[in-house]
Amino acid sequence: MNSMSQTLPAHKSYKYYDFLLVGFVVALLCSNLIGAGKAATIDVPYFGHVVFGAGVLFFPISYAFGDIFTEVYGYAFDRRAVWCGFGALLFAALMSLIVIHLQPAPGDYNAHLQEGLESVFGNTWRIVFGSIIAFWCGSLVNSFVLAKLKILSSGKHLWFRLITSTAVGELVDSSLFYLLAFYGIWPTSQVIEVAFVQYLLKTVWEVLAIPLTYRIVRFLKRVESEDYYDRHTNFNPFKVKV
Repeated sequence: MNSMSQTLPAHKSYKYYDFLLVGFVVALLCSNLIGAGKAATIDVPYFGHVVFGAGVLFFPISYAFGDIFTEVYGYAFDRRAVWCGFGALLFAALMSLIVIHLQPAPGDYNAHLQEGLESVFGNTWRIVFGSIIAFWCGSLVNSFVLAKLKILSSGKHLWFRLITSTAVGELVDSSLFYLLAFYGIWPTSQVIEVAFVQYLLKTVWEVLAIPLTYRIVRFLKRVESEDYYDRHTNFNPFKVKV
């Protein structure tokens, strides 16, 4: 793809970026709001019963989106997506706080509904804060590593770059979340154990999804006529403009 641009024109637009951005935010919100409310178990050979948050099954989808954004469109477009996700999570947390603290209407149905809402959405401020900060840091680290490895490898060995960037990004994400949310509440050994299991599950999940990621990346590079290299990118994580 020698004809593809290396310096992104300010006026350039893409056919599928907006659709992917919406899908990314939806996957992120659902994995945090729906999946995070349930602790599930699975029997793993040699380990026995392993407890994990159900959101782990779906949260890595957001990292797959990040890989696609960075590989096709560049770091700046993924950074914008991460900020959109950050804003969506912040709004969802604020909305949950307000809805839960509103006085429920009289009646048994509303009383039971209030209990259910508190069980699912009544996370402590530490869990909410830890989740949002961990996502923001981990996602941007994932994108940064992938962008730099693409330059170093001249765009080759996508499978290696995907695994490496995911492993680093998920390590930051899992470590920060459990440190911010549960350190001092759970025993330190338990914090480390659960963080490691979550990290392993997330990373393995995305490794298994690499064939699908390959197909999507190839398709988008062809139809968007883009294969961006971040040679002159400003990697400031606080910028939103692409």
